[in-house]
Order: sequence, then structure tokens, then C-alpha cells
Amino acid sequence: MTRILIGILVAVALGIAGFVGVPWYAQARAEREVEASFAQIRQSGATATHGKVGFDLWSRKLTIADVKLESSSQPPASISFGSIVATGLNQPDSEHATAASIEVSDITMAGQIPGPAPLRLNYKLPQLVVKDYAGPARFAAIPAGASMLETYRAVGQQFVAISASSISVPRTTGTMEGGPSAAPAEFTYSGLNFDTIKAGRIANYKLDEVTFTMTPQQPGGKADKMQGRITGIAHQDMDANAILAALNPEAAKDDRTYRVYGKVTMGAYEITTDSGFKMRMDGAAADEVSVQPARLQLPALFAALPASPTAQPTPDQMRELMEKVAGVYEGLAIRNAEIRGLSIDTPQGPAKLGAIRFDLHDGKGDVAIEGFDGRGPSGPVTLGRFALKSFDLAGLMHFAARYAATGAKPAPADAAEMLKLLTGIELKALSAPYKAGDKPVLIDNFSLDWGQFVGPIPTQARLVAKLASPLDPSNRAVLALLLAGIDTAAVDADLGLGWSESAGTFALAPFKLEVGRLFAASANVSLSQVPREVFTTDLQQATTAAARIEATGLELTLRDLGAVDVLITHYAFSHSISNGGAARKALVDSIKAIGAQVAADNVDVATAVDALGRFVEKPRQTFTLKLSPRAKVPALQLAQLIATDPPSALAQFKIEAQTAP
Repeated sequence: MTRILIGILVAVALGIAGFVGVPWYAQARAEREVEASFAQIRQSGATATHGKVGFDLWSRKLTIADVKLESSSQPPASISFGSIVATGLNQPDSEHATAASIEVSDITMAGQIPGPAPLRLNYKLPQLVVKDYAGPARFAAIPAGASMLETYRAVGQQFVAISASSISVPRTTGTMEGGPSAAPAEFTYSGLNFDTIKAGRIANYKLDEVTFTMTPQQPGGKADKMQGRITGIAHQDMDANAILAALNPEAAKDDRTYRVYGKVTMGAYEITTDSGFKMRMDGAAADEVSVQPARLQLPALFAALPASPTAQPTPDQMRELMEKVAGVYEGLAIRNAEIRGLSIDTPQGPAKLGAIRFDLHDGKGDVAIEGFDGRGPSGPVTLGRFALKSFDLAGLMHFAARYAATGAKPAPADAAEMLKLLTGIELKALSAPYKAGDKPVLIDNFSLDWGQFVGPIPTQARLVAKLASPLDPSNRAVLALLLAGIDTAAVDADLGLGWSESAGTFALAPFKLEVGRLFAASANVSLSQVPREVFTTDLQQATTAAARIEATGLELTLRDLGAVDVLITHYAFSHSISNGGAARKALVDSIKAIGAQVAADNVDVATAVDALGRFVEKPRQTFTLKLSPRAKVPALQLAQLIATDPPSALAQFKIEAQTAP
């Protein structure tokens, strides 16, 4: 099909050199030039015929009637023109020609895309108009048997050689038969215009409207007619030179970045079906699309494609193909792409999405969904924003390619590599039903980030979350909260983990946690002498390295926001004490008794227990606890003592505790 399309340019530029002299001579020469160009097309094995050729010397107007071209490939592709009319012809030199206007009428094109379900395509263009054309007097024919890559390059090179102030196609209709559609699909393009074409660049491209009708097969063999409409497609600053650079056989050596498109926009997109499905998108846009040939490596990708569309690739071929696809992600950049105002009718009701945003560079993409409003099986669902940060699409393809040839599943150590494919997730303003008819779960903000990898292990992480969820009355574990009148759990957290290689420390900082109407806590926990070797999936190596780690202490601050009252209520209920004051005194006495028992063994622990008793004695106080190591405290040894002998574990530290209003 592509080779035949080139025939348009070949036929248009035919026989326009040296049309001077008497009219009969000009007419004869025009006929000879036209026939010579058609003979050139036939040399590639294609069929090429034409009707009457006319040339008016005074208006410099060339007319070629009834042009028919058909490729030699199987299945063949064909194109025909009712007439080609070029006016204002001129030839500044023997190699180039110009025309004030070229009008092509009654264009029909037909071809087939092979495959398991071949697609037969037919197009009709009543008119195509080119203004202020300039380009080669003749175009080289594409050799028979040229590969897809060679064909694309040839088309691109010939396009770069022409210029025009505009190319317009008022209307194009077409049909597509075969494939998944139960009936021929029909489509129409209206208002196609290209402005200022020169040196392979197009200043502006615009397509006013696309409409289509098709009948895809549904599960069970049922057909459902679908109708669609797209409006206002526009591109700015398209550059075919960027595509040629990517298709160059030497592309692997070209590490420059080329912009393919500037601003790209699209208006409303609507789909409806006879079964009642409706979808609408208000618009889409992207600021820029660019390529880096050395990373994209399209020639290598074309070479890795199966020789036949019906051929089943071997595992090794699939691995190679996936590696090449990973290169596409690495060599393609899309800046600030977005889809706006998406709405869909579903069985549960309408669903709306404010925007989908996407940004791709260096094989990694930032993906965000914003403004969702819909309904699930249990009730309404709304979402302000959900985002994946630096999602490594290229890395995912490389990871999958590693196992494509063998079909083996990744080992746990290899699976840890997948942590590096993402640097964080974000969730904002989510409201979803907890249970049908209950209060919703509300997530004001949830952000989890990780990074600073040592091998596949992240050594830094940060969680920021603010959420609220109804309590389940059937859950006995929350009975004390319900008795205290608390029917919702509200959490506000800011938790961080981080390793410093230069200092050799690993710290839990910040640590801030507030549970609404219960307590607010902050802490600082750290380890020292933490070696790099501990961050590994090799359990033996990690255990050996962990033996060097030392505990450096703990600082904890706990502020009562109502937790003590809940504790007293629960104590009263479980001990059948009807008076709250009596229950509080009984609990404080119990804590003091524990302090008396441990005082002989560890005075510091007794002091801490005493401070805890004073914390319970009055509501809305603050309890502070500080543990400082008396000497070096190996972290592994401490963990063992905590599990087997807690008093001995506490004995490793100096304990300071106090209670304050």
C-alpha cells in the first residue's frame, strides 16, 4: 500500500520538465514524460496505467485522467485517481519542479493487512488539493521486495524533499472488513489539513472530525453495533526528520534527541452502542513527543519482529523482542500527556474521571488518575488522586524478558528487583463504603515513597497517611472503643526510615502517629554500626553483617487524647466495676503493685512504672520515656533477650521516664 501511495507523487510530478515551445510539442512531450514515469513504476513489478494526458502550454496545466496502480505484492494493494490536474507548472532546473496547485479527484485505495484475521481496507477521497508545491521532478520507485523498514525510510526521504503551503482533504470515507468486527466497519474523516510543509516539517496538522461505525463480536457470539466520533485533532511542528533518524540503520550510534511533535491536542471522543454502553472523553493533549534513536533502536526492533504475522515466536525470539520493546520505552519521551473528562455508563451507574496524566522519560513514567466519581457494588466511590511515581516501564520489560525464554518464575531474590520498578504511590481524597449502608472509609492522604537502593533493597522509606474508618460493631476487639463512644478510627501518621552510609546509622525518623480521640505519639529509634552488606537478599550474608549492628536507644513521647478514659472504661467493664473513679484507682493500684515487684531487680524500671501510673491517674497528660544503652548493645543479642528474657533486655539500658500535664 505504501509503495502505491508514492505513485501519487510520482504521477503528479510527471513530464513537467521543459514544457516550452509550440503547444503540439509540449503536448507530445508531456505524454512521453508521463508514460516514462509510469514505465518506471512498472519496473518494480507493479501495474500502472493511465488515460488521456493533456497539457495546456499557456496556463501550464497538466491533466492525467483515469490513473490505476496496483502493487505486485500478495495480496495486492491498489490505488486509482479519476484525474490529476496540476496548474502553474514550472521547472527551475532539470531536477526540480513547482506547481501553484495540484488537484486529485476520485481517489480510491484498497489493500489488506495479513494475519490470522486479515483486514481488508478501502478508502475513498473525493478530492485532494496541494497548494504551492515544490519538489523533485521525479521520485525514485521503491524496489520490489523492499522491507517494511526500507519502505518507511523511502517514503520519509521523499516526503522530506517536497514543500507546499498546504495539503487538504475535505472528506475521506472508508470501510474495514474482517478482524473482530462481525460486519464491515465504516469510518469518515472530515477536514484534514496540513499547513506549511517544508524540509520534512509540518507547521500544523488538523483533522476536524472522525466518525466510525462497527459491530464487534461480544462473548457468546452476540454482535453489538458501536458508533463513535472524535473531534478537533491537531498537531504542531511535526518533523519527519526525527522519524528518519530513528529509522536510520546507523541509529544505534545517534544519541541525540529529536522532537517528533510539539503540542498535540484532541477534542471530544464519544462512543455509544446499541446495548446502552456510553463513553465520552472531553479531550486529550501532550506538550511534546521526542525520540532518542540510540536508545529507541527501531531498526533492531523491526529485525526482531516475526517474519510472518501468523508465526508464533520462540521463547528466545520473544525474549529478544521484549528487550527491544524495552528500548522503545527508553528512547521515547512524552511530556505532560493527559486525558480529560472521561465518563462511562456502567451497570452500577455512571462513572466519571476528571483526568489521566502521564509523563514518560528515560523509560520511566509518572502516571496519575484524578477526580474519579462512581459507584461500586456497596455504594458510591470518589477519589481525588491516585499516582504511581517513576514507574519503570522499560525495567519491567527487561525483567519479564529475563524469564521469557525459560518460562521459569523469578526466585524470591530476583523478585525483590521489582521494588526498583517504582519509587512510590500516592492516594488522596478517597471515599469508599466500608459496608453497605455504613459510614465510608475516608483517606485524606496516603503517600508511600522509597529509594536509595543498595542492590534491590531500598534503604530509605517514608509513609505519610491521614485516614478514617468506621469501627465494626461485630468485632469484639473494638468493644472498649464503642463503649467509650468512639465509632470511627482516625489515624494521622508520618513515619520514616533511613540509612546513612557515611554515619553507619539506621533511624526510624520521623515517627509521628496520632489516633483520633485516643493518643498522639512521637519517637526516635536508631541503630549504629549498620554496614552496607546487611542490605541483601542473601540471608546468610545479612545475618553475618547484622552481628555488627548496635542499638543506640529510644525516645518516646505519648500524649493522651482519650486513650486513658477508654482504658478505664474497658477495665471497669472487664472487672465488673460500675464506678469510673473506682476503676481508675484500681488500675493505678495494679500498676503500682507491678512497680513494687520489679523495684528490687531494676530501680529504673520501677521509676518508669511509677511514671506510667501517674499517667493513668489523670487524663490528658504526656508520658515521656528515654532508653540509653549502658554499654555496647548488639542488636541481634537484644532481640533475643526481648523474646526470651525481657527484664535482662531492659537492664541493658538506663531508663528515664516522666509524666507531665
